Amino acid sequence: MLHVVVFGGLEFSPLVIYFPIAFLLAALTRFALHRLDWHDRIWRVAWFEVSLFVCYLALTVYLLGGR
Repeated sequence: MLHVVVFGGLEFSPLVIYFPIAFLLAALTRFALHRLDWHDRIWRVAWFEVSLFVCYLALTVYLLGGR
């Protein structure tokens, strides 16, 4: 179950923590693909990047969200 994050007396959704982590992972993957010149092989780049972010977000919630 996901728990509320308390910061400065305010309660935040745990997605406030999970979104930046997933975004950084997606950005690192995108950077690696561009450095290796593999971005030319992707058919729909925008769809790939959105799906990559969603997959990383799901992985982050699964790993960091208490089971």
